Amino acid sequence: MKKFYKFIAASFIAALAVTGLAGCATVEPMDMSTFAAVIDVRTPEETSAGHLEGAKLFDIQDSAFMDNLATLDKSADYYLYCRSGNRSGQAIEVMKQEGFTGMLHNGGALANAASETGLSVVQ
Repeated sequence: MKKFYKFIAASFIAALAVTGLAGCATVEPMDMSTFAAVIDVRTPEETSAGHLEGAKLFDIQDSAFMDNLATLDKSADYYLYCRSGNRSGQAIEVMKQEGFTGMLHNGGALANAASETGLSVVQ
């Protein structure tokens, strides 16, 4: 009887593992038509190695960052990314403090952003 319970438990665990892997499957790219712009907040050195096609390059560490934000519609939705998601998260917080009310999506790193958006990486 112990073997039977072990078999049932192992089968249940295996089923959960396979079901969990389905979440790792390739996902269709996001509908980018809902975003007014894609914004890369990395440095010029980083963006010169590649950035998403059509992205606005707003280096969060540059003194012109706030001036760049001032050119945007505060009610629109924006997709932001950086090297890891840290600086894009910081940029989103700044945008909220500056009165941005649209959806501000943190795309994380360039590779994730490219996968999530379906946009090409260009130089």
